[in-house]
Amino acid sequence: HDLRDVHAESREPGDKPRELLSTTQPEGYRRLSEFVHPDLTTMYGGEEYPDYEQYHQGYGPPEPYELHTGDPRADLEYERQYQQAPPPTYIVPDVIKRFIEYFQKCVSDGNVYEIGNIYENSFNKLTERFFKTSSWPEAEYIMPIVKNDNVFLILYKELYFRHIYAKVQGGPNLEQRFESYYNYCNLFNYILNQKSPVPLELPNQWLWDIIDEFIYQFQSFTHYRSKLSKKGDDEIMILRSNPKIWNVHSVLNVLHSLVDKSSINRQLEVFSSGGDPDSVAGDFGRHSLYKMLGYFSLVGLLRLHSLLGDYYQAIRVLENIDLNKQGLYSRVPSCQISMYYYVGFAYMMMRRYQDAIRTFTSILLYIQRTKTMFQRSSYTFDMIMKQNEQMFNLLAVCLTLYPMRIDESVHSQLREKCGEKMIRMQKGDLQAFEDSFSFSCPKFLSPVAPNYEAPPANYHKEAFMAQLKVFIDEVQQQIALPVVRSYLKLYTTMPVPKLAGFLDMTEEEFRTHLLCFKHKMSNVTSSKGTGGLDGEFQSASEVDFFIDKDMVHIADTKVARRYGDFFIRQIHKFEEMKRSFGELQTKS
Repeated sequence: HDLRDVHAESREPGDKPRELLSTTQPEGYRRLSEFVHPDLTTMYGGEEYPDYEQYHQGYGPPEPYELHTGDPRADLEYERQYQQAPPPTYIVPDVIKRFIEYFQKCVSDGNVYEIGNIYENSFNKLTERFFKTSSWPEAEYIMPIVKNDNVFLILYKELYFRHIYAKVQGGPNLEQRFESYYNYCNLFNYILNQKSPVPLELPNQWLWDIIDEFIYQFQSFTHYRSKLSKKGDDEIMILRSNPKIWNVHSVLNVLHSLVDKSSINRQLEVFSSGGDPDSVAGDFGRHSLYKMLGYFSLVGLLRLHSLLGDYYQAIRVLENIDLNKQGLYSRVPSCQISMYYYVGFAYMMMRRYQDAIRTFTSILLYIQRTKTMFQRSSYTFDMIMKQNEQMFNLLAVCLTLYPMRIDESVHSQLREKCGEKMIRMQKGDLQAFEDSFSFSCPKFLSPVAPNYEAPPANYHKEAFMAQLKVFIDEVQQQIALPVVRSYLKLYTTMPVPKLAGFLDMTEEEFRTHLLCFKHKMSNVTSSKGTGGLDGEFQSASEVDFFIDKDMVHIADTKVARRYGDFFIRQIHKFEEMKRSFGELQTKS
């Protein structure tokens, strides 16, 4: 059901249709470009940050809670016209009214614990009961209940639009995509455009979800904009005339502005060196709202650069976060899982398989141990479970290209989930590699709008196809290496011509594959305490070799498992349990 039809049905006869964009500029509005990050002018093509004044005219249709003009006569005329307007056709249920009133009171009082309970529990339960497949009431119907509390209405709209993206059939229409963008502009202007920290406290989970959803809606709009085959001329004209709505520069600018405002990078540097982060945080950085938004924005930048295919920059933004230690990200499980997913994927695309395998194994072990703690009814649970499956597929790809030992519990799950697919990949089945990549990769996007003059077509997969080609090219270079490895593991010495004959290759071709084996099995690997991009060349291959004239000398570097230590530890545990039971029996 198209929500634009709902708006049409709610109008009284004779009413003018709602315009997609308001042409009035709310008083007191300041542009996002006023706190532009200096690096943005050179990061993407040297283009200066765009001026939003020419298109960012207001935040949608005129609402009764807009700021007054300051002219008493104009304000009286405004009130008279509003009172004569037809009453709204939608009636908010009493239970929703009471919920909204209590929600607003908690936000106004700064009761973070209760806001978290409402956000993670009550809101989801009411959604399941009243709005499972429909949208929550529009802000104009909530406005009288909250007495025109503009900050609360911005937060309510953030939840309102997020619910439409996630649950309403057909997703948001073009108007709702624009209005959601304007609402995010309102929110970030309110937070960033102040001389002192704003009196707002929100739980960490909501702060992370704001950043995560902001990037997701940008990604969704980019794909929506690129699907031109089913769009009418009017819709294409609106998209063409508003090229800077959900522009990549605006998204980057917001994330960098939050990072700068919070001084989070400086805080992390001081913290890692054993100092007090508050000494360099400033007034904003000491405020939990700014500190956590700045931190989550670093993870947001990691995700955004990965979606754009810039993996070096993706890892670089986390240079002050040590993934080997628990940090602020561990306070929000969905943030931790998302961060490890994008870091692991970036490492894989940079051919740093050992780092990718370590990253995926670490977070999969974490999910395995904490899965029962996740709330199954929340939006994040489905995302976590999907990323869990994606990371198992990526781990299977990495272990096929770079075999090494991993945690036994993760390995047993991997065999159960991807065992058949791994066998196909080890046999050189390119389709199995392509299927795993297609399922597990992020939804890549292009930062530029499509060519609206070209014949109607769908361009949203162009970025994905470019990344897939890079990945498959890399796989094809080492497609024969699993077979070469299997033969090398059988012998300690073997003439080159004889091994080449076993593989049905010429001697020159076999030497090329041996050189490729040496090259691909040596990866830059980071060590503990270093940044994500630092490291040294290492090889964790179970087989190593050297060639002396026409003879291949093979060394098995595989370390034999030490079963004795495992059994000794288990024996000690059972002895400890036996003593404990004996003491309990004595006391009884």
